[in-house]
Amino acid sequence: MPPLPFSPDAPWLAPLAGFSDLPFRLLCRELGAAAAVTEMVSAKGLFYDSRNTRRLLATHPDDAPLVVQLFGAEPEYLRRAVRELAGDGYAFFDLNCGCSVRKVVKTGAGAALLGDPERLVACAAAMAEAAGPGRVGVKLRLGPKPPDFTALPLAEHLAGAGIAWLALHPRHASQGFSGTADTDKLAAFVAASPLPVLASGDLMTASDAVARLGATGATGVMYARGALCDPRVFTRHVNHFRAARGEAPLSSPPLCDVVRRHAALCREHADDRRALLRMRTAVPRYLRELPGCRALRDRLCHCTSWKELDAIIDAAEALAAASGETA
Repeated sequence: MPPLPFSPDAPWLAPLAGFSDLPFRLLCRELGAAAAVTEMVSAKGLFYDSRNTRRLLATHPDDAPLVVQLFGAEPEYLRRAVRELAGDGYAFFDLNCGCSVRKVVKTGAGAALLGDPERLVACAAAMAEAAGPGRVGVKLRLGPKPPDFTALPLAEHLAGAGIAWLALHPRHASQGFSGTADTDKLAAFVAASPLPVLASGDLMTASDAVARLGATGATGVMYARGALCDPRVFTRHVNHFRAARGEAPLSSPPLCDVVRRHAALCREHADDRRALLRMRTAVPRYLRELPGCRALRDRLCHCTSWKELDAIIDAAEALAAASGETA
């Protein structure tokens, strides 16, 4: 298993419920992502809902290094989950302490743990004990709601519990994605943390991430919505640092080629119906900036075959050429 990369020039793909499945992770890796995190997986689900939960854990030799993100509020279930997954060959794990979706929070998991710091640390410690040194991280938000900054003192406690790295989305759980990520609080968290810190939140472009790194001193970055909108953000990020070192840039494919590659990976690694549904949600995001693409996005909503999807991508390519855009 390759080691996890922690450096400004090694961008990660964040855990994205409903999006960071195996085909999308592989696509992002091909475009420059240095590591990826699974969709969040229920620790209890491994024992009570194994079929659906196991689908989230689908992987491939090219899908490395991979971090499995778990959610739960009971240390013993999290310990058991890590032991079982480690026995199956998974090497790295992350505890979700930021999800504010109601069905997660009502179980005491996700962002609810921010309101119970002792339980949060106990859950993280159980995972670290089961996985071994250097294997577990924790993804946090600032706190349950403003003005709480629960995350700040947690950094030292989590280091003492055996955690190896932290990721911080500098918003409060109650904010969801409203407002803006708080760069000043992220900088304060980085300064207080004895562990590597990955920055997340509002990183829509490589320029956003480079600026965040400079303003906070974070060890690295984790792209979420920026990758969903255009996974070539990883290529642009890596190329920023390659240019600074005088190295040749990675090639950046046209957008429609990225869409075709995503479709091919979906067809290879997912059942046909599920794969097509995923592409119906992904392609409109990719095409959102293309002038005159509204009709194509409407067609995608009713797309029922791969042949029809291919025709829509061809039409997007022609539309881009006619408007002088690069697709």
